[in-house]
Amino acid sequence: MSPMFSIDCLITCENHLGEGPVWDCETGMLYWVDSTGPRVGKDAIWRFDPASGAVTSWPLSKDVGAMALRQKGGAVLALSDGFYAFDFDTGAVDLIAGVDDDPTRARLNDGKCDRMGRFFAGGMDDKEELGICGLWRLDPDLSLHKIEDGIICSNGPCWSPDDRTFYFADTFKNEIWAYDYDLATGTPDNKRVFASTAKDAGFADGSTVDDEGFLWNAQVISGDLIRYAPDGSVDRKISMPVRNITSVMFGGPDLTDIYVTSMARVSHPAAHDGFAKQSKPQFGAGSLFRIRGLGIKGVPEPRFAG
Repeated sequence: MSPMFSIDCLITCENHLGEGPVWDCETGMLYWVDSTGPRVGKDAIWRFDPASGAVTSWPLSKDVGAMALRQKGGAVLALSDGFYAFDFDTGAVDLIAGVDDDPTRARLNDGKCDRMGRFFAGGMDDKEELGICGLWRLDPDLSLHKIEDGIICSNGPCWSPDDRTFYFADTFKNEIWAYDYDLATGTPDNKRVFASTAKDAGFADGSTVDDEGFLWNAQVISGDLIRYAPDGSVDRKISMPVRNITSVMFGGPDLTDIYVTSMARVSHPAAHDGFAKQSKPQFGAGSLFRIRGLGIKGVPEPRFAG
């Protein structure tokens, strides 16, 4: 691993809650979402073309937890109350399946696709207090299945390169879990603690894996990007320029660039006191960052097969 690397602030987009970066290997573009942007009049879906520097964004009327590109074109979105199809050309949003989490305070949050093209997304309690949410799997036939429940805040779903392990975090239970994963059926089993953040300065947010089977997690509040070995031990820690980083994704032509999202949001409905009281965002908060020079390669992000 090269000790020489750079961290650049690519786009000062001031995302209210930047999340869920997705690198599209077919077009060489990065997509991500501003989860609570619609609450403050900001666009919710974002795209960056590194070749031209062009930035494009689209509005939504609801919170968006995650998105995945579709094999047939467009995207599938995890919005506050369910899974929706999205058309980039028209901006049309069409319901695929609703979820039955408590609509008064729960919304869908982080999500990703497995390598059979199933889209997993879990819910979060907007006050980050009660275990009232589920983890859902949307299959290519557009059927919806609840995989887990009792979740406070879903984050970081991803899979080991050999598809045998599923990783998932409940942010405010201070744990990242590992499961045995059956790729043929899309079923996680044998849940166990992979890593604990109880003694860390931050909380586990979005994750991805690299081609060596190490898990990368963005720690919100501390601003630490952590690389975990397959046994759950901390391999390295990178301190980012802003504290509230939210997610991480490999990209670039050879998947050796690392993109990191962040949030500018300062007003939190959380019942806990994990977020410091802020009158204005930290300088650079809500920007998109890129790390280069680590010499570590990611794995391609699958598209939704439905």
